[in-house]
Amino acid sequence: MKKTLLILLKVIVAIVILLALFLVIVFTVNVISNKVEKGKIEPYGQLVPVDGKKMNVTIQGQGKETIVLLPGFGTASPVIDFKPLVDELTPFYKVIVVEPFGYGLSDITTKERTVDNIVSELHEALQELKIDRYILMGHSIAGIYGLDYVNKYENEVSAFVGIDSSVPTQGGNDEEFPSGTYKLLKNSGFMRLLVKLNPAQIVTPSDDEETKEQNRMISLKNMMNPNIISEAEHFKSNFKATETLNFPKDLPVIFFLVKDNTDVPGWESLHKEQIKDSLHGKLMLLDGEHYLHHTRSKDIVENFRSFMGEIK
Repeated sequence: MKKTLLILLKVIVAIVILLALFLVIVFTVNVISNKVEKGKIEPYGQLVPVDGKKMNVTIQGQGKETIVLLPGFGTASPVIDFKPLVDELTPFYKVIVVEPFGYGLSDITTKERTVDNIVSELHEALQELKIDRYILMGHSIAGIYGLDYVNKYENEVSAFVGIDSSVPTQGGNDEEFPSGTYKLLKNSGFMRLLVKLNPAQIVTPSDDEETKEQNRMISLKNMMNPNIISEAEHFKSNFKATETLNFPKDLPVIFFLVKDNTDVPGWESLHKEQIKDSLHGKLMLLDGEHYLHHTRSKDIVENFRSFMGEIK
């Protein structure tokens, strides 16, 4: 009996040692990889002073009208993410991609990610660029920030385009965000390990391998950073803050939505409700996934230009 217990004890000790060694290796690999990859990330765009920090933006195209692109929640590099859409837009418009704080190559801010702070920072960036008349085009959560934005700066925005964009009444934001768990996963290195085991977690448009690798490194840099976590923690309050807002009646609004969306009940009807009083409101359903701009950019641009042409 004593011999059996001794063997069992040795096995348990061996398992504990191996587990501890595994944890140390995962942590160490993450620390070293973060330092190495930081030097491999290639800069792009230009840094704009906003609230004492630097916000990264890109400006492409020579069109008379300007389109400002706003990313969905947690998009690692909005510039890389929007590339298929920018390629289709630049022959006709000047296109500005804004990387909010905590996204892409922008700084991290200490301010809470409330809808008020996010919108005022975006506006300050455009003011710094001397852009005072533009079309807002946003993906996913940008539907919430865009709604607040067009109400605060109605005289500057000439149209709003939602790409499978969120609406304040869609629900699903009542559960508390597990911030502690995500912080532990990131700091311990397990977030990197999970991405290694399942690379599909990082959503990247079809592009060359070099661009995909840049997106991977930026994703791991930004994944669950303080600003992303703060934004997730404010989902409920930010959606609540915009619940009573409507798009200005005379503002052209068009939504491009995923056809047969089963993730959010009443997805189509919720958007129809948003534009029921709009003088120029339209909704289009497209086959595809949530990141419609990765696969349906050409259709989005063609139909948007047609929509605006009919209004003019």
